[in-house]
Amino acid sequence: MGKPTDTMRPSDDALSLHTTSVRRSDRYLDDDAPELQVDDLPPLYDDVADPTHGDSSSAPLLPSLPTSDFLGIAPLSKDADGNEYYIDPLLDSDPQVLEENVNGWAQTPPRPFVRLQGTHSQEVEENGKKTRKTVTDFDVQVELTPFLYSDAVNRVCFREVRTPENTDKVRRGTILAKRAPGSTQSIEVGLAPKPTLREWCHRYQASHAGLKSFTVTRRMVGFDEEKVKQKLEALVRNTNYRGHLNISFPVKDQYIHVYNEAKTNQWRLTRWIWWFCVLTLTFIFTWPYLFFRTKRFEVVTVDWAYSRPDEAGRKQYISISEDQWYNLWGRAVHRAVLEKRQCTLDQQDLIAAEGAPPVFGNSVVDGAMGIFRAGVSAMGEVNRQLGWGGDC
Repeated sequence: MGKPTDTMRPSDDALSLHTTSVRRSDRYLDDDAPELQVDDLPPLYDDVADPTHGDSSSAPLLPSLPTSDFLGIAPLSKDADGNEYYIDPLLDSDPQVLEENVNGWAQTPPRPFVRLQGTHSQEVEENGKKTRKTVTDFDVQVELTPFLYSDAVNRVCFREVRTPENTDKVRRGTILAKRAPGSTQSIEVGLAPKPTLREWCHRYQASHAGLKSFTVTRRMVGFDEEKVKQKLEALVRNTNYRGHLNISFPVKDQYIHVYNEAKTNQWRLTRWIWWFCVLTLTFIFTWPYLFFRTKRFEVVTVDWAYSRPDEAGRKQYISISEDQWYNLWGRAVHRAVLEKRQCTLDQQDLIAAEGAPPVFGNSVVDGAMGIFRAGVSAMGEVNRQLGWGGDC
C-alpha cells in the first residue's frame, strides 16, 4: 500500500524533437531543454475521460477514468472545485467497503493547473463619484493533469497511497491537528508502527462521535512551482506588462469527504440550508457548532508524482520536465497574454501558437481574418513597446 506504482519512465529517445525558426517569443525559451511537438502532448483530461470524444470513426476509443461511484456509492454533492461529499451507511459500517472506495478514489488524479492572472486598478466615475475599480487584463490557465501520466490510456503513473507518520500533525479523529500519542518519545524507546489504511478505516468506523468525517486528499508532488513561476513571470514582464501579476497553482478534484449518516451532516450538505444560514447570518452560530462537534480523520493522502528521485537521487520524470513543459507552452501563453484572453488553453492554442492560421476556404473571409490578425498583431506590438496594463 505504501509503495509507489511500479512504472518505467519513457526514455529520452521517445520524445520527438524539432527546430523552428526564431520568433519573438522564442527568445524566452530554454535552449538546454528539448522542445516537444504538439503531438507529444498527452490527451487532455476530457479527452481521456470521455471515450466518445472526437471522431469515433477514425479514433480508437479510450477507456474512461475511474468514476467515484464505481462500487455503486455515488457522491451526495460536489462543489465548484470538484471536491466530493459522501454520506452512505455502508461507508459507516463496513471497513472493507470504505477501504475499497479509498483505493478506487485514489485512481482518479487531482487536476492541477498553472494560472496567470493580470489585473490593474482604474479610476471610474459612478453616480458623480470617482472610485477605483479592479480590471482583469488576462486570466489564463494550463492544466497539468496530462503530464501525470507517461501513458494516459493505460494509466501509467507514479502514484502512492500513504497514511501519516506518527510524528505528523494531522486530525486523527480529533478537532485539531495532533501527533500520535507517544510520538515525542526518544528513538531509543521506540515508536509503534504507524496505522495502515485498513486500520484507519476501522478506527473511523469504531469512533462513537456523533458527527465525524473521513477525508482523502489527492495532490501533485515533485513539480517545481517556484521555477515555473519565475519563468512565466519573466515571459509576461517581457511583454512590457506593467499591471499586477499573480501566478498560482490551483487544484481541482483534490478532496473526498465522507460524513457519517446523521441529520446534521445531511443539512450541512444541503444547498438551500447553506444559503439560508449565510443570508440570515446564522452561520455565526452553526459554524462554531459544526467545527467543535465534528471529529475529523484526515489520514489518507494520495501522492501523484510529477517527478520523483531515482536510486541515485536524480529527478525521474513521469512525462516531461518543467523546462520541457515551459518550452511546449511558452508561445501559447505568450500569445494568450497579449490577446488578453480569459480561458483555459488546450491543444488548439498550441497549434495556433505554432503559426498555423485557420483556413476558411473563402477568399473574402480569409482576407478579413488576415486583416483582423494583422490588427491584433499591431496592437500587441504597440503594447509591447509602450507598456500596458498599468494602474490608471
